[in-house]
Amino acid sequence: MLLAIDAGNTNVVFALVEGEEIRTRWRIATDPRRTADEYAVWLHQLLQLEGYAMADVEAVIIATVVPRALHNLQVLADKYFKTTALVAGQTPVDWGIELDVAEPASVGADRVVNAIAAHHLFQDDLIVIDFGTATTFDVVDYSGAYKGGIIAPGINLSLDALVSAAAKLPKIAIEPPESRSVIGRTTVDAMQIGVFWGYVAMMEGLVARIRAEIGRPAKVISTGGLAVLFNDNSDIFDAIAPDLTIQGLALLYERSLKTE
Repeated sequence: MLLAIDAGNTNVVFALVEGEEIRTRWRIATDPRRTADEYAVWLHQLLQLEGYAMADVEAVIIATVVPRALHNLQVLADKYFKTTALVAGQTPVDWGIELDVAEPASVGADRVVNAIAAHHLFQDDLIVIDFGTATTFDVVDYSGAYKGGIIAPGINLSLDALVSAAAKLPKIAIEPPESRSVIGRTTVDAMQIGVFWGYVAMMEGLVARIRAEIGRPAKVISTGGLAVLFNDNSDIFDAIAPDLTIQGLALLYERSLKTE
């Protein structure tokens, strides 16, 4: 059994993977100060609830965009799972795809892992949109090469910045406005239109520009917590892959076994 860990800026996702099947997954708020012991107590209880034991985990692989969180996750693997964690982007884990960008070392591990999984699943020219703390648009060509992309503020981040900078604006939920009108009649309506339809317009506009630049049809694959919400209100998505990062980590682990 593989424990795949995706440490993002907002949440750390833990998933038990057997072969190509994700058995279960859990998430916890990202806190670089959280110790290996704290992770272990939390995971021990969750594993038991699902009918598993710590001893069922034979290997651990980690992708992180939070460098300060890595050490404690590595200690977790060493101390409680009795294995040395593999780390995406670090020896001996080879990406197995070309990073055709100016600064390959600066590309976030989550973006490369998403690209690996997306190409494995779809094998076309792809635009992968990941809704996280940031919203990323990543371009993968038909050969599987990572070509670069876009990093935009995540919708929650944008909304938090708006509310914190404007004293009289209330906190609102991220949801489609009740009316299809884009002329708000109340402050809340105006905010929901600006945040929601403004974000849809940004995505549709950027996808159109990317497709025009690469000059070939490209499928749009979405992942992350808000993928379903936006899929219901835009026709740009060809597929939703909610576990794309975990699937990519599992593929990296399988490839590492073949190169040993």
